[in-house]
Amino acid sequence: MRSKSELFDSIKIIFLICAIMAGVHFLNILTGGYLRNFGLEPRELSSIYTILLSPWLHGDMTHLLSNLSILVVLAFLCLLQGVRYFVRASAIIIIVSGLLVWLFGRNAIHIGASGWIFGLWSLTIALAWFDRSFLNIMVGIGVLIFYGSMIVGLVPSSAPISFEGHIFGALSGVLSAAILSKERKLKPLNASNNELKFWSKD
Repeated sequence: MRSKSELFDSIKIIFLICAIMAGVHFLNILTGGYLRNFGLEPRELSSIYTILLSPWLHGDMTHLLSNLSILVVLAFLCLLQGVRYFVRASAIIIIVSGLLVWLFGRNAIHIGASGWIFGLWSLTIALAWFDRSFLNIMVGIGVLIFYGSMIVGLVPSSAPISFEGHIFGALSGVLSAAILSKERKLKPLNASNNELKFWSKD
């Protein structure tokens, strides 16, 4: 179980993410959509740095609110693993999925947090396999029950939706679950026999 201070830290992080996304969106409105220039354009070398920026941009208020409503829940569930875990998992998801979209995505401007969301979605499910604690199994089952319909978003479509971001985000989430779970299992083995350490799950 997380302590009250850790839960409070999780809430602050989620609030900060929401505040940044909302602030970026309103700034984009004020500048007449100028920030859309920082969306991800596949195979454009000058656009590769936008891998880190595009998840914070959204096309309209509906796009923003629909993403935030899911991101808040999935981010909180991931934060049950610890703040450091969430930051590392999010970094893997955003960078790997963004790079794959840059390499293989359709010729369009890709914006939005859906790749990050699908990464957190698949991560919470995959953790039930890679790190089989009671908490992870219950969370994984809960996500499957309440958000199982998200699998439809992995189906290729000609609609103006970055299904590539969804697919590569989901793959990146499984990858991050595998990497971080393996690190946790190996971590105690790296301790010196002459050292006494309390091994944190963060």
